[in-house]
Amino acid sequence: MSRSRTDRPARAVAPWVRTRLRTTPWAAATLALLVLVTAYLAAALPRAVAAYESEGLRHDIESAAARNIVLQVTAGPPALEQPAAVREAGLAPAVLDRRHERVRDLLPAPLRIDPRQSVHGVRTVRWVAGADPWLPRPDGLPPELLLSSLSGLTSHATLKQGRLAAGTAARPEAVATTKTAETLRLKAGSVVHVPSRFGLEPIAVTVTGIVEPRGPEEAYWAAEPILHTPTLATIGVVDIKRYWQAALLVSPASAPALLATAGEPEVFFRFLPTSGHLTGDDAERLDSALSSAAAGPDLARMREVVGPTGTFGTDLDGIVDAYVSTREAISPVVAVAVFGVGTVAVVVLAMTGGLFLARRDSELALLRSRGGSLTGIGLRLLGETSAVVVPAAALALALAVTTVPGTGDAPAYAAGSDGIPLLPSLLAASAVALLAMLVLPVRAVVLHRRPRLHGGRDDLLTARPSRRRTVAELTFLVLAVGAVASLRLRGTGDGGDHLVSAAPVLVGLIAALVLVRIYPLPLRWLGRPARRLRGVVGPLALARAGRVSSTGALLALVLALATAAFGGSVLAGIADARDRAALLATGADARIDGSVEGTPLPAGLTEAVRGTAGVRDVTPLQIEYAVDLPSRLGASAPKMSSPLVGVEPDSYTRLAKRTGFGPFPPGLLASTGKGGKEVAADRERVLPAVASPSVAERLGDEPQELVTAAGVFRVKVVAVRPATPALQDADFLLVNAADLTHRTPTALLVTGPKDGTALRAAAKAKSGTLLVTMRTEQRAGYVDSPLQTGAEQIYTAAIGAGAGYAVVAVLLSLLQSAPERTTLLARLRTMGLTRKQGRRLLGLEALPQAVLAALGGTLVGWATVPLVAPGIDLFRLALATTPAYAPLDSAPLRADPWSLAVPAVAVVLITAVAALGQAWWAGRKGSIKELRAGDAR
Repeated sequence: MSRSRTDRPARAVAPWVRTRLRTTPWAAATLALLVLVTAYLAAALPRAVAAYESEGLRHDIESAAARNIVLQVTAGPPALEQPAAVREAGLAPAVLDRRHERVRDLLPAPLRIDPRQSVHGVRTVRWVAGADPWLPRPDGLPPELLLSSLSGLTSHATLKQGRLAAGTAARPEAVATTKTAETLRLKAGSVVHVPSRFGLEPIAVTVTGIVEPRGPEEAYWAAEPILHTPTLATIGVVDIKRYWQAALLVSPASAPALLATAGEPEVFFRFLPTSGHLTGDDAERLDSALSSAAAGPDLARMREVVGPTGTFGTDLDGIVDAYVSTREAISPVVAVAVFGVGTVAVVVLAMTGGLFLARRDSELALLRSRGGSLTGIGLRLLGETSAVVVPAAALALALAVTTVPGTGDAPAYAAGSDGIPLLPSLLAASAVALLAMLVLPVRAVVLHRRPRLHGGRDDLLTARPSRRRTVAELTFLVLAVGAVASLRLRGTGDGGDHLVSAAPVLVGLIAALVLVRIYPLPLRWLGRPARRLRGVVGPLALARAGRVSSTGALLALVLALATAAFGGSVLAGIADARDRAALLATGADARIDGSVEGTPLPAGLTEAVRGTAGVRDVTPLQIEYAVDLPSRLGASAPKMSSPLVGVEPDSYTRLAKRTGFGPFPPGLLASTGKGGKEVAADRERVLPAVASPSVAERLGDEPQELVTAAGVFRVKVVAVRPATPALQDADFLLVNAADLTHRTPTALLVTGPKDGTALRAAAKAKSGTLLVTMRTEQRAGYVDSPLQTGAEQIYTAAIGAGAGYAVVAVLLSLLQSAPERTTLLARLRTMGLTRKQGRRLLGLEALPQAVLAALGGTLVGWATVPLVAPGIDLFRLALATTPAYAPLDSAPLRADPWSLAVPAVAVVLITAVAALGQAWWAGRKGSIKELRAGDAR
């Protein structure tokens, strides 16, 4: 029997998605806003990391000295067995120009060259002596000269006197820079004679002109400073003699004449690499390219051009290796913050889906009871959330691409036009959108997989965890224990193991699950005495608190607080390490030294500095470096030296106490009363001394004789300290300056000044050669890498995002039970409950969860930091150098009290304010709707 047209299912009058969105516009807008913010943060993160990593690589290359980044290809001159004409022709300017272009084209990617700062030519490797007697000889030694022919000299120098050099191989000509001419007494027409290769008649080089370098700080000149500025060199150890070293700039046409000199000439091609096109991902490719050029296939290809003796040299590989090392040390620490805030965001999104599901629980239960399929309900809910989530995520991705700055020139393999690949941001935004779309349909399908007539009471006081939940919690516990153990053993250096970076998050997750387990216990303990109270607010609030399903809120709050505490401790540890390193480097707020170590300070400087504005205390020091130390073992012990520091015990102990570096009572260095030149003959006097551990071990317990420039005397170690403000070195020996034979301060440690302007003015008034070092300036010098600042900004943003999600979690927790609270207040008012009692009821109901989360988050943060601290070193984040070149050898992670207390107190206050606000709003509304019979509870 055929079906009639009337038997077909009736078409829906209005589409599901449009109807639902029109019915609940505020819920849709809230979800869209949450997805927009979360997807924006997720999409912006990889772009921000890529940006600061790329800026870090470029900064390290651009800030390095030119001599450390230039690429040099060198080769020997044509072989001796070749005819002289052939050898000279091989050094002709046209020939070298062609070789230069071919070598430049053979440099491997991603190397790019700045042609304006590239140079080639011929130069002598060994110094040649200037034989002319009229050349300056400070201590009777002739000057040593470097002969170099540079391409493109006319573009980088201005002629000041005479003419530019031309010449030939038989009659070489050269020019000199203004500083070289002034130092060596050269002028246009001067003839300088240098030794020939085979000891024959010296070669005469005619100086035809004097030139002034244009931009001596540019790589053309800065890669070899001797080309434009002579230096005064020394020879000898005891009988030190000085002599000048300078360079003459031979014309390219005269370059073949260098073959006849004793300077062992070589052909060189020098290139300045650019960094504007590089990204952080290019570091490994750049390192491989430099290795191939130094000893690989690319070197073999370059040797086909320059000859079999060709070599490639640069220090750029060391800069790249240092950058990679710093990045690998910083990235895992940053990943800890990313995992923390990411987990909190996931929990908040899940809570949002739970809120929407709770509001529509009766609707979905009715659909299931009337035959609605799980598939149909799930697909309709998926379409409903997709209509809101997908546009919000797309807008977030567009905002992230627009607002997060790019890194300049984009390499060919980058998907983004600004040099940052788009794929990571696209995947991150898609993951957020997928989670936001699926959380409501999946939770609805799981909850309503079987039709149910009525939902049971959600009472934590009587609920019993299921076996599945127990298994899941045990699984997380095992993961957390394994992650923490791995982090403590291996540290964050293993960047490929994300489980290690997730250790703090897993610890917070386990703590949150434990808090959910024990949450009913304090409520039960408080419930018994609360029943004896006269009022109804207390017992009712505790009963209501036990009926609130707080798993998601507790989890989000504990994780957010733990993330904030951990992140705040990281930032505090970074600041503390920089403060300590700067204080170790200077010894006080400011330090004044002579231009040369051990130089006596001008008379009256101490009094002038003490009268400077802002100065609270001045500590004079008399430092003598490299004092030979006798050994308690006698002459058989190896040699050892240490600085000797003469101090004023009173002012120095005050400084040591303020800085915390080896404080000691001033009485330990009490004066013996035997100081000054009048007791120089008394070598048996014994001076009390405070020493570093190694010096104390060297000297032993008995007095030992010291022979120093400050006098000859004996010292006895009376105390041992690991550090002292005067020196950042490991070894030191402190004595009372009043007991020295020759007393003269060589340094001042100044307490108080923050700005060095007045202090430098006072020092300059006494001598223009004094060096003033400010602690604040020293500290600022430790932050010069975009890697550091970028990572700190990521941590700061993570703390802010975690705090924001904590507020959202509090609001979601309150909104989930808001209708039930409103109904309860309306019914209680009919029984005589006042508005004030209503506000107290809602506030007390919300506080147990907030207080538990605050205490739990604080305890988790306090326990997590020492738990994972052995595997985390903040040194590279704190200091822009390696441990070998810094006053500190490590920067350990320590719990910061403010980072623990402030977020916890803020959560409690926000919860209380939100609950009171809800009570105030409910009191303004009428209670007719809530009191209608037949409504949901």
